[in-house]
Amino acid sequence: MNDAMPLNYVNAEGERFGKLTLVDIPQEVAANVPWFNQTLTTVNDAVVRLGIFEGEFPWHKHDDQDEFFLVLDGEIELDVEGAAPVHLRQHQGFTVPKGTVHRPRSPRKSVVLMVESLGIVPTGD
Repeated sequence: MNDAMPLNYVNAEGERFGKLTLVDIPQEVAANVPWFNQTLTTVNDAVVRLGIFEGEFPWHKHDDQDEFFLVLDGEIELDVEGAAPVHLRQHQGFTVPKGTVHRPRSPRKSVVLMVESLGIVPTGD
């Protein structure tokens, strides 16, 4: 199911900011390029991740975790197996239920905030 990852894919697993720390999203975006995926912080049993998308990500699924996408800048398409693609514009969000095969695509550089369970594998199970 996992196609080849984008050649420029960077997945930063470590929590970039701890508690009681200012998170400056524009500064993080300026310092990175697509495909970038960074855990910003943890909130209880969830991680808040910053993604910079451009192009297509491989089809994948998360067997035990839902995944929430919120577009901060740009636009993305979420292809969902067996359903019509979901087009998300700036400030729109969508939750992909656990076990659902999906892939994000973006026609241009887009900035996305994701909320997921601790321990999620961003590239899928």
